[in-house]
Amino acid sequence: MCAIAADRARYDRATAHLDAPLALVDLAAFDANAEDLARRARGKPIRVASKSVRCRALLERVLARDGFAGIMSYTLAESLWLARSGFEDVLLAYPSADREAFALLAGDPKLAGAVTVMVDDVRQLDLIDAARSGGGEEIRVCLELDTALRLLGGRVRIGARRSPLGSPAQLADLARAIGRRPGFRLVGLMAYEAHVAGVGDRLAGRPLRSRTIRLMQAAARRELAARRAETVRAVRAVAPDLEFVNGGGTGSVQYTAAEDAVTEVAAGSGLYVPRLFDNYTSFQGRPAALFALPVVRRPGVGVVTVSGGGYPASGAAGKDRSPVPYLPAGLRLDAQEGAGEVQTPLLGQPADDLLIGDKVWFRHAKAGELCERFEALHLVDGDRIVETAPTYRGEGRTFL
Repeated sequence: MCAIAADRARYDRATAHLDAPLALVDLAAFDANAEDLARRARGKPIRVASKSVRCRALLERVLARDGFAGIMSYTLAESLWLARSGFEDVLLAYPSADREAFALLAGDPKLAGAVTVMVDDVRQLDLIDAARSGGGEEIRVCLELDTALRLLGGRVRIGARRSPLGSPAQLADLARAIGRRPGFRLVGLMAYEAHVAGVGDRLAGRPLRSRTIRLMQAAARRELAARRAETVRAVRAVAPDLEFVNGGGTGSVQYTAAEDAVTEVAAGSGLYVPRLFDNYTSFQGRPAALFALPVVRRPGVGVVTVSGGGYPASGAAGKDRSPVPYLPAGLRLDAQEGAGEVQTPLLGQPADDLLIGDKVWFRHAKAGELCERFEALHLVDGDRIVETAPTYRGEGRTFL
């Protein structure tokens, strides 16, 4: 039996007593992916991106491993919840306008000591001050450097639209403003190169575009390494006690970790390895997070219908945002219907071997967003479930 067929047999045995829809995480694959990330990080600590995991039990599991330290969160409310749950180092990766949460942060010394918030504009400091509601705790802040690659004198921009601060001088100016402002302490700098870490460079059937992406990413890495080092020097000249410089993501861990200016890297999606990460030449992971849907119809030869399935991922709409059938191998979505709101037809020869009630295993396009569809993840070791862990949703937490 080939490895992929053996995986299907294991998952079916482990969940034979459960009705689908359901989601699982293969712990052997999860741990192997964590080991690979740590190897690529070359001894620098990996801060775990919680948005890509969204399950406290699995955050705890990976943070118990050597090579992993701290969480990168995605909302301030989530940050406070994690800090109250015992996570002691939480970096909020995005600016917030949650005034209620800022009031809680400013009024609680434990929270203020555990959570670092992101800023890239002095008006964000104004909002925090206005939200303090009497709380006088010092707020830990991190600056974000825009990493976009600019070509042709700035007329061409490649990269996610994040921070407005793209130059060392702009970061140093904001660092000085923070230094003059009571109630804030600058502790970190972040620079996330989404156009390198989050864009695959091995697109099936598109060799020319794949090569173009690889050339772009190589140029972007060179440009950013120089600019990031210069920015860190400029900011440290203002704030010599800077605690960390964060960069990277699953797709760029080894490149970012090689920069002397970077003290830690971020990663999260590489633990689950959703299908968008099949398009990388820099690493190969093992699919660890899957969901199963039940066969409910057999409309004809080479066709089955499963219940549910309309779980698209965020980002620009396209086929690459749809979940895909994974096990049994050889099934595909119907191009006319795709993944449906309440049912999904699947085509291919393996459909003829499926019976009503059988499970079809899918992979989501992105990582943690899968957890917004399920209240629990069944953690599988070999061919048995060893734990059923609630997702954020299962704990009644939907932060965005």
